[in-house]
Amino acid sequence: MAKKKLVHKDHVIHEGKAYQILVYKSTSGRLFAETPLGIDDIIINDGASLEDVLEKHNNILPLAITSRKIRKDRHWESVGNDP
Repeated sequence: MAKKKLVHKDHVIHEGKAYQILVYKSTSGRLFAETPLGIDDIIINDGASLEDVLEKHNNILPLAITSRKIRKDRHWESVGNDP
């Protein structure tokens, strides 16, 4: 597994909740951002620069969070319970 070095920490607020953004640099020099949403659920994207990776991440993170919420809500509806 390639090593990674943490180069930036940030957060974004979505619907009143803070989500951590961790930006790493791989041994190949590529930057990538990670946001953990659950134990086995991490949003990851990469970019050529810190600005690029943060812009991409800030654009996709709300969509990722919302899509998981919709999926969870639909699951609970299908089993007849409220989330």
